[in-house]
Amino acid sequence: MLDGLRPSETAVEDEFIRRFLRGTWHNLFLSEIIIKRQHNIIRIGGIVERAIHPRKIYFLIGYTEELLSFWLQCPVKLELQTVESKKDVVFRYI
Repeated sequence: MLDGLRPSETAVEDEFIRRFLRGTWHNLFLSEIIIKRQHNIIRIGGIVERAIHPRKIYFLIGYTEELLSFWLQCPVKLELQTVESKKDVVFRYI
């Protein structure tokens, strides 16, 4: 965002992505949603809880990538890690 060509649009898109993911993946994200922009690809990362069947997780990944790619007019890739429970995630506060 720093010294970007369109910082206000980037901030609005990032907030839209975070809200869309929080609504679509309701209570499944255990970490912050990480958004990386490289050239014209948006990569989204995070840690997800294994609370639902893997088939549903694969569906949600495809659903999220397709809709965000269509709305943002650029390729979107989800890079998720899964854990059994929140106890398995180690947080380090600085």
